[in-house]
Amino acid sequence: MIAAPEIPTDFTLLQESETHFSSDTDFEDIEGKNQKQGKGKTCKKGKKGPAEKGKSGNGGGKPGGPNRMNGHHQQNGVENMMLFEVVKMGKSAMQSVVDDWIESYKHDRDIALLDLINFFIQCSGCKGVVTAEMFRHMQNSEIIRKMTEEFDEDSGDYPLTMAGPQWKKFKSSFCEFIGVLVRQCQYSIIYDEYMMDTVISLLTGLSDSQVRAFRHTSTLAAMKLMTALVNVALNLSINMDNTQRQYEAERNKIIGKRANDRLELLLQKRKELQENQDEIENMMNAIFKGVFVHRYRDAIAEIRAICIEEIGIWMKMYSDAFLNDSYLKYVGWTMHDKQGEVRLKCLTALQGLYYNKELNSKLELFTSRFKDRIVSMTLDKEYDVAVQAIKLLTLVLQSSEEVLTAEDCENVYHLVYSAHRPVAVAAGEFLYKKLFSRRDPEDDGILKRRGRQSPNANLVKTLVFFFLESELHEHAAYLVDSMWDCATDLLKDWECMNSLLLEEPLNGEEPLTDRQESALIEIMLCTIRQAAECHPPVGRGTGKRVLTAKEKKTQLDDRTKITELFAVALPQLLAKYSVDAEKVTNLLQLPQYFDLEIYTTGRLEKHLDALLRQIRDIVEKHTDIDVLEACSKTYHALCNEEFTIFNRVDIARSQLIDELADKFNRLLEDFLQEGEEPDEDDAYQVLSTLKRITAFHNAHDLSRWDLFGCNYKLLKTGIENGDMPEQIVIHALQCTHYVILWQLAKITESSSTKEDLLRLKKQMRVFCQICQHYLTNVNTAVKEQAFTILCDVLMIFSHQIMTGGRDMLEPLVYTPDSSLQSELLSFILDHVFIDQDDDNNSADGQQDDEASKIEALHKRRNLLAAFCKLIVYTVVEMNTAADIFKQYMKYYNDYGDIIKETMSKTRQIDKIQCAKTLILSLQQLFNEMIQENGYNFDRSSPTFSGIKELARRFALTFGLDQLKTREAIAMLHKDGIEFAFKEPNPQGESHPPLNLAFLDILSEFSSKLLRQDKRTVYVYLEKFMTFQMSLRREDVWLPLMSYRNSLLAGGDDDTMSVISGISSRGSTVRNKKTKPATGKRKVPEAEESSSSDSMWLNREQTMHTPVMMQTPQLTSTIMREPKRLRPEESYMGVYPMQPEHHQAPLDYNTQVTWMLAQRQQEEAARQQERAAMNYVKLRTNLQHAIRRGTSLMEDDEEPIVEDVMMSSEGRIEDLNEGMDFDTMDIDLPPSKNRRERMELKPDFFDPASIMDESVLGVSMF
Repeated sequence: MIAAPEIPTDFTLLQESETHFSSDTDFEDIEGKNQKQGKGKTCKKGKKGPAEKGKSGNGGGKPGGPNRMNGHHQQNGVENMMLFEVVKMGKSAMQSVVDDWIESYKHDRDIALLDLINFFIQCSGCKGVVTAEMFRHMQNSEIIRKMTEEFDEDSGDYPLTMAGPQWKKFKSSFCEFIGVLVRQCQYSIIYDEYMMDTVISLLTGLSDSQVRAFRHTSTLAAMKLMTALVNVALNLSINMDNTQRQYEAERNKIIGKRANDRLELLLQKRKELQENQDEIENMMNAIFKGVFVHRYRDAIAEIRAICIEEIGIWMKMYSDAFLNDSYLKYVGWTMHDKQGEVRLKCLTALQGLYYNKELNSKLELFTSRFKDRIVSMTLDKEYDVAVQAIKLLTLVLQSSEEVLTAEDCENVYHLVYSAHRPVAVAAGEFLYKKLFSRRDPEDDGILKRRGRQSPNANLVKTLVFFFLESELHEHAAYLVDSMWDCATDLLKDWECMNSLLLEEPLNGEEPLTDRQESALIEIMLCTIRQAAECHPPVGRGTGKRVLTAKEKKTQLDDRTKITELFAVALPQLLAKYSVDAEKVTNLLQLPQYFDLEIYTTGRLEKHLDALLRQIRDIVEKHTDIDVLEACSKTYHALCNEEFTIFNRVDIARSQLIDELADKFNRLLEDFLQEGEEPDEDDAYQVLSTLKRITAFHNAHDLSRWDLFGCNYKLLKTGIENGDMPEQIVIHALQCTHYVILWQLAKITESSSTKEDLLRLKKQMRVFCQICQHYLTNVNTAVKEQAFTILCDVLMIFSHQIMTGGRDMLEPLVYTPDSSLQSELLSFILDHVFIDQDDDNNSADGQQDDEASKIEALHKRRNLLAAFCKLIVYTVVEMNTAADIFKQYMKYYNDYGDIIKETMSKTRQIDKIQCAKTLILSLQQLFNEMIQENGYNFDRSSPTFSGIKELARRFALTFGLDQLKTREAIAMLHKDGIEFAFKEPNPQGESHPPLNLAFLDILSEFSSKLLRQDKRTVYVYLEKFMTFQMSLRREDVWLPLMSYRNSLLAGGDDDTMSVISGISSRGSTVRNKKTKPATGKRKVPEAEESSSSDSMWLNREQTMHTPVMMQTPQLTSTIMREPKRLRPEESYMGVYPMQPEHHQAPLDYNTQVTWMLAQRQQEEAARQQERAAMNYVKLRTNLQHAIRRGTSLMEDDEEPIVEDVMMSSEGRIEDLNEGMDFDTMDIDLPPSKNRRERMELKPDFFDPASIMDESVLGVSMF
């Protein structure tokens, strides 16, 4: 085992006589001739003491050499500029920057090294500078401590975390500088036992610092330094192999032809390369054990991610030395990290290893041990991590199919249905590699076959089988989208799919079952839709993106291919499956994606006629709504006036509608004849014809057939007789709704006459009355249909109809009267806010299973959303929402999101009215409780506690910005106080008002009042109280006492007030390491003292409450001073707070003027008192700050002094089974160490960096 090199804890300087550089550059030495320069025997002697350190270089450390000024270069137009500034600018070529530094190092390595040390300090964001005196006489730990003390405390940001254009490329430039530095120094300088030892010692010390900026920056530098050294070691290994081959070849020659001089030269070269490799090993050991093993489990996720990312590079770059279980264990452990970015680095590191199949043999043990963890990461809560986990499993699958079990694969398969597209696409690629990428040898002979005999036929069947076996999902569109990128050729083989559906099976081939045919048709439709629309299905994409020119061409080519194939095949498919509703519904959607011009250019009119005949036959055969709507949409797609086929399709459509309308009028006349009871056959004929007409009216304007009159007659008869079949009423309502909407569309799009407007207004009003009548129907389905349509009509014909410059539609505006609003609200309360069991019992025998429950809940949510939309758009009065809001807690799981959004929208419309509605809902609940339990109820009962909890939830919805909700909260308290004292006790004033307990509920909103508003509300409360009330202390008066206390407890409550624009960072108390205050430290703002608060409150009480007893004030030793309000904000600009039953209300302006005058007088008196108090407080705070010192980096957003270790011992113990290795040193094969060095010691001042090696040396593999 190779020990780490001994790096001294102080920066040692060698004498000038001990340095040996060639006059040439250190940049090019391909053969390694200069590798040992600067590393002669004199370098191995003892190093000079501190008194002699300054004598090295030019004249005792004085800057010298050409092109230098103040120790810095003047080359490349960069004069007197430090390395940090050059790298920060990122404009200079990094190699020239490094070349300049090397030149400086050759002239005076002490000053050059001092520049490099300050470069790392400045890259950490520290403003301190390491001077030459510090460099000569101070230890590592002392220098770092000094730099820590001089760290800038104004901000927690440092170059690696700063935002802005100038810092955008800093990290890449910083990493590039380190890599180029090692590359340019790799032939001699890094072996001088001075430069690398000093840098590694510095970075190791900084990486153990408790200052995050030092730790982060130095860890990144150390890891990049290690990566550069690994590259050097790899080059040395290659050179050693080449030298060894040359030596063996020369030695194997016959004696006469053997060159002994060359043999000696090769032996010497191999020895030097071996010594260099040993040096590099020692350096890497020092970095690995001094930095990596501590920082890979740092408390900061970015630092852990850096370590894992770099170790992955080492294993991939130099697999012979690093790709073993001793290093893989760190990646395996870190896959359990709590932060997604660290887990992500683990997976990307492993992907680089599994991608190279030559490395698979070295990963077998790791795979077997951590495979289950990788599989579980496919369900990671971070989508990026899940995607990379699936991609890693795909690479594992390609390396060896035996590794993953069937259960492992199934865990990935179902992710093709994920709503997150990157996860689904990665899972689709895994699925394709596993099930579809293998091709049998006998398929090679049929590659050119097409249709049913093509090699894709079996793969299409496999896809169908997989889709049917996916028990959790039935979404073919998501499956197709998941595999679209990796299996495009298979999914676009529509000729093969068509052949499997139309052609007879070959000899010995099993035909597709009915279920398999349905699945294949659905998959085929989804592939056609994906090809024609070029965007993912709903829920998978963020919106339609702009297609590239190549994608547009592919889209056009696909649409042409689809049209040419299915224009001919679709009539045949419809004829074969005409009686199957599911298959026909999917097949009828295909013409939507046709290029209709091809019907003309390809002379396919006869196939169009065949298609129209098939659609007509399907309309006559089916009454299923989905089939009829599919036929309607197909006619709509084909009836495009831009194409020449329009006339042909329009004639066919008109003939079909003519027949349906004539048939409906004829059947309706017979059906509504007086004195005759309609039989079931007549009802079925009317219903089936009405269904067809309604389905077509949805997509086509059938105004010329005047369907309003016959539907109105049908609906009116149903109201009069009350025996109309349920489905007929439902479809008649829907058809009439379509009639009105098409007339509105026609009026809106073209100039209309006054007669048209009046006719539409009359029809709309009559239709609303009909729907209102059907709200009381005995049938639930009819009532739900009437309610939904009524909400839609009220929304469409509300005042919103005039927006966008459509003032001419003002006659059509319809506002529901109070009776209609009441009926709509009653419907919601009776049919939405009900228990699940009650709904199931009323659902006409609906089975009590999970699917039906979900469907019923979805229906009720739609009904509630329709009514809430009327509230939000002020179609109905806002106070009707009180009955909705009071259900917030009871039905939170079912409708909480809808009710909360309604609250938010109504508050945006009118804050005060919304607050009045909230308090009204609480009053309603309180009254309901009184009616049920009487006035002597128990205030600890669940019912009362539930109302209080609802009030608390309502209070939370007002947010943190109290200025925005100031008036609304004040009005809420006003209404609540009036309600509490509204009903006096019949037994006299010695007994509490009947609703006094409501103040206990109202106190939940007290914390939302500003201090001055609490005083105003308190004054308003006193006007309802008598002298006797203020003296009462019985339990029945507790609500009044608690509410009064909540208004008087302003000291603590004000600390919770959050006002826009106030920052409390200056007064934040943090548990950080302190240091003496400097001139940069900002003195905390003067805070209002508790005594000042008490005096202010006492003075207010003396002024306004002469008969009230003083309430003890709760004060805090640390309070923030509230934001000073502008004069116009210093009074409550709300409705006048006057009691309704004790005295006549004042005029609003009079009240506001009085309140303003009172507030200004109080404010003037307070200003003088505060000025003196604040001055004293300011001086006191300043003295305290100086005495106690201020914290390091106090304003940083995250604690700087932190536990920099993440405990992984508990996790390690259960990961150790079956793995056997020792704690490793970096041992580059096949070399041996030239000399031993002690392991690099951490600095004594940082106990967090000292770790027991036994923690890291546990057996894992």
